[in-house]
Amino acid sequence: EKSKRRKKMEVANILHMTEGIGDSSYAKNSLFQQKVILATKSITCEAISALYHSLSTWETIRIAELGCSSGPNTYLPVLQLIHTIREKCTENGQKLPEFHVFFNDLPGNDFNTIFRLLTTFYEDLKKQNMRSEDGLFDPPNCFVAAVAGSFYTRLFPSKKLHFVHSSYSLHWLSQVPDGIENNKGTIYASSTSPSSVLKAYSKQYKRDFATFLKYRSEELVKGGRMVLAMPGKENEHHLSNVCRFMLEPLAIALKDLVTEGSIEEEKMDSFNVPTYSPSPAEIQYVVEKEGSFTIDLLRTLEHQMDSSCEGYNEAQSVRAFAQPLLVSHFGDDNKLMDVVFNKCREIYANTMAKEKNIFTNVIVSLIKS
Repeated sequence: EKSKRRKKMEVANILHMTEGIGDSSYAKNSLFQQKVILATKSITCEAISALYHSLSTWETIRIAELGCSSGPNTYLPVLQLIHTIREKCTENGQKLPEFHVFFNDLPGNDFNTIFRLLTTFYEDLKKQNMRSEDGLFDPPNCFVAAVAGSFYTRLFPSKKLHFVHSSYSLHWLSQVPDGIENNKGTIYASSTSPSSVLKAYSKQYKRDFATFLKYRSEELVKGGRMVLAMPGKENEHHLSNVCRFMLEPLAIALKDLVTEGSIEEEKMDSFNVPTYSPSPAEIQYVVEKEGSFTIDLLRTLEHQMDSSCEGYNEAQSVRAFAQPLLVSHFGDDNKLMDVVFNKCREIYANTMAKEKNIFTNVIVSLIKS
């Protein structure tokens, strides 16, 4: 039990996107994640609209963005939500409420970049107001705070949140699953993994997602809403095309380095990425078993990745999330990291760019029972 807790803590301490706004940063290499947020905008806005009609008082709306990372994507869903509430208030001749927004991620997240972009966020809110038809409202009173911690733990006081949003975060597990020592030659739940490894990843996901639901149910008001978007798969008999696209080139690159003698085979075999992309059936099973939420909407959304012939953009996207994990396991060697991701770039350019890369995302809209 102690070793399990230690493994879980290690993931919470090392898992974060590459910070800053440089060429390798998540802020500069998260266009695909932005497209998912935009593609799910209608679902998010429908959920907040339904919440607006269901609650009697709207003095303050508390919104949590979980797994917010850093960069322009962090504020995008919040802008969408506030814009929707503004429209509803205008339609009903009501005063715009105050907003309290909480940005959550693990302690290693680059919260500094989030707050550096705060001025831009407030400017965007003012532009929304200027574009409103009647100009009745001043820019909304919106108060922003950061909450550092794993969303697999309690983060907020009881019954205080109205709306929770999370996009492309819940595929990250609280720990590398136990019992996957035989997952050799790859770094995730891949087509070459033994069935026991696939089951272990699925079991860890279900345990983590149930924990997530339990804690959010304690923090949301009755009738509160959640919209969650994550990379997924069509059904439990398929493997995630998102995982394959993002992780298979990295696995191949590491195997090449083993062959070249740059890293030890045992070192690669002990490296596994703590990520799992669920099917709608798996999500439904956990939600119904945990029992705190009812499903308002559950659907898959297909999205195509625009590949570049050079493979540079794809390799940079992988580097933005994978480098901190690699550094923790293989050591802080910049030359080695450059070699790894140059190999990834070549693999994307020579192989993956020729494929029609259509990804399956799963979106679920939930209501607190």
